[in-house]
Amino acid sequence: MTTTKAPAPGEGPGRPYVAGVDSSTQSCKVLIVDPISGDVVREGRAPHPEGTEVDPEAWWEAFLQAADRAGGLDDVAALSVGGQQHGMICLDAEGRVIRPAILWNDTRSAGAAVALVEEAGRGDAEAGAAWWADATGSVPVASLTVTKLRWLADNEPAGAARIAAVCLPHDWLTWRIAGTGRLGDLVTDRSDASGTGYMAREGAGPGGPGVGEYRLDILARALRIDEDAAAAIRLPRILGPRDAAGHGDPRRGWGHIVLAPGCGDNAGAALGLGLKPGEAMLSLGTSGVVAVVSEHSVADPSGLVTGFSDASGRWLPLACTLNASRIIDAMAAVIGVGYREFDDLALSVPSAGGLVLTPYFEGERTPNLPDATASLTGMTLANADRAHVARATVEGLLTLMAGALDAVRAVGAPVERVLMVGGGAKSVAVQQLAASVLEVPVDLPDPGEYVALGAARQAIQVMKGVVPSP
Repeated sequence: MTTTKAPAPGEGPGRPYVAGVDSSTQSCKVLIVDPISGDVVREGRAPHPEGTEVDPEAWWEAFLQAADRAGGLDDVAALSVGGQQHGMICLDAEGRVIRPAILWNDTRSAGAAVALVEEAGRGDAEAGAAWWADATGSVPVASLTVTKLRWLADNEPAGAARIAAVCLPHDWLTWRIAGTGRLGDLVTDRSDASGTGYMAREGAGPGGPGVGEYRLDILARALRIDEDAAAAIRLPRILGPRDAAGHGDPRRGWGHIVLAPGCGDNAGAALGLGLKPGEAMLSLGTSGVVAVVSEHSVADPSGLVTGFSDASGRWLPLACTLNASRIIDAMAAVIGVGYREFDDLALSVPSAGGLVLTPYFEGERTPNLPDATASLTGMTLANADRAHVARATVEGLLTLMAGALDAVRAVGAPVERVLMVGGGAKSVAVQQLAASVLEVPVDLPDPGEYVALGAARQAIQVMKGVVPSP
């Protein structure tokens, strides 16, 4: 998809557009896309608040601002929302948010993750991890929604007792755009539901639930309630990639807009890139992500790889780091340079000279070390300068991502080519060193908002009623 100069709303080529939305950790982006050419004709964005705990109303206000800055939705026939995964939104019986959403990058539930694993294995963590991987495709870590629900049950029991529905950021935003206010109208898709920790993995036990079904026993365990009580909690209906999710709110003039099911941000980016089996997306944003489209589901008892579903009907084995582009942000600030000078410094020396940056600034998920901190070791008089620190920073970032690639390969997902995207991929030093550190060919797609582009592609598919293979 390319960007073209857009006509004003109502002055287009006589056919309706589609909208792709990326409600990410940092901002909301709205792209208005021509469904025939695939060109981006208008776009708008608005920031989200910082922090790992956010009132979802801030996302709604950002969406309204971004849509307005994109020229409005009057000429949009279909819309899809891609969103940050795992965030826990709890609603009461009136549809009110019970507490601020706890986001994917909030590590307060690390202890809850350990407890859930040990409980499944009756005190044996290894057996528990195997149980979780087989049941859901993922071993709980602090980022997954299921661990946040356990944290809520243990630390805010009064709030947990009020839960009438649980949803994720993209589910909630789609629901607000529809505007019905009915909890029964909450919907999601298999890509985002597979990241909750309580959606069943395909083939999880003889006669067990299949893809697209929730494990109410797991939800009950997380909230420390019985299964009858868990069954009374509304969970978003899981839609397939070609299913319509309803229409926009007619009170806002959006009744003509067909809503697609949406997707998790990583699945949206994979769809936007047209990722094929054997190709890995390496995204260097707030988090670092390695995701590979797979023809089969995976289960990794080590917990390094989460067995997510994708937005096309396949699967998306994924390894995620908590630290990525922020590694460069932090160290560029430490040595007091801007990004261009940082790149020049990193490339001015042939190596880090023995200086090693372990970049766990915000704890880490891959490897699972939520309480870890960063460190700079191996310093000598020969490497104690800004150039070697910059070089060690880039090598530290890429080495972290190489570990994520190795983890994905270890579960049987081949990686023959890497497509590197995200803000961190704009670094010239990262671009020049990536192939040698990752030991695989690395391509740089044209810059683009690939989550929003993937959401737009899904909207086109739903509008047409056809889902072509990526």
